[in-house]
Amino acid sequence: MKEENIQNKKENSLLNTLWDWVKTIIVALAITFFIKMFIVDATIVSGKSMLNTLHDGDWLMVNKVGKHFRDYKRGEIVILNAPDFPNRLYVKRVIGVPGDFVELRDGDVYVNSEKLEEKYLDVDHTPAKTDQVGWVLGGNEYLVFGDNRTNSNDSRDFGQIYKEEIVGHAFFRIYPFADAGMIDNNPYEN
Repeated sequence: MKEENIQNKKENSLLNTLWDWVKTIIVALAITFFIKMFIVDATIVSGKSMLNTLHDGDWLMVNKVGKHFRDYKRGEIVILNAPDFPNRLYVKRVIGVPGDFVELRDGDVYVNSEKLEEKYLDVDHTPAKTDQVGWVLGGNEYLVFGDNRTNSNDSRDFGQIYKEEIVGHAFFRIYPFADAGMIDNNPYEN
């Protein structure tokens, strides 16, 4: 009888330990899911539309919670749901913010009639891609361009986007390790 009690206690102890592990794993997965969905996420750059700022294969950390507390600023690098390809994300730079008038003139970008100094560009011109060369942005609209202006599918193709289409802004490069660090989201020093 005594041996049966000892055996039952051992089995109960093992089952309790296993159940504790299962509960811990479930809680950890729930917390991870919550953080990934609503606070911060990682994404990998695919393509060349942000050269020379970002490269194909770069791993980025994306702030997803900030959009609920503030608007995006001109110059920030954002991750957005592609308006022209379902289930695809784009990485682009915010060029125009709500209330702006953005136009392309002689290969340059003008925001509210002032030429935008874009030191991060590898080329010295921004070609128009359609007949539209000017955008007036409403209260919830943004204009986004890729830094590689000759090889980017961006607002010059699909027009302005709404804040709700933006997933978050990239703030840190994780990989490659040699380039790891904060991403410059204030290239205009404003």
